[in-house]
Amino acid sequence: MGENVHLCRPSIDLQNEYISFYEEWVNGGEELEGMAPWVISKDPADFHKMIKSLLNNEKVEYLPDGGIPSSTYWLITDSRKVVGSVNIRHSLTTFGHIGYGIRPSERRKGYATKLLALSLLKASELGIEKVLVICHKDNTGSEKTIRNNGGIQDTSYFEENGNVLLRFWIDL
Repeated sequence: MGENVHLCRPSIDLQNEYISFYEEWVNGGEELEGMAPWVISKDPADFHKMIKSLLNNEKVEYLPDGGIPSSTYWLITDSRKVVGSVNIRHSLTTFGHIGYGIRPSERRKGYATKLLALSLLKASELGIEKVLVICHKDNTGSEKTIRNNGGIQDTSYFEENGNVLLRFWIDL
């Protein structure tokens, strides 16, 4: 792995670093709908509004009826480069508990394994005892990351469009 990394909450102080992260995803040809976690697809043009929205997602009073609170963190290096993002849902959903993504230029460097490990600590702090993490069947990098963090494979899920999602449980 490159530099040391840690999780931080979304912050106005990291606007330029986050915009660079976001633009790399978009300019790399990745479709916004397919970005993982989903929070990456939020348009950062009004950065203050985006930050407020991400932080408000943690509180049920700001969510639509039936909404599940979730916490977003950015994985940043000691030099303040945003290399990843994670969204931790406080309750189980059909998408699992944790969705994460690594900046395209920083993949295959061990950051995803570290991001998931740090995310599992945050999930434990939320009182979650068993985490469900899901990835697409053809995403071997994510599958390896999940297995490296103790993921035990469960039955796969088949989407209507034919995509196969692998499901893994991790005891905390």
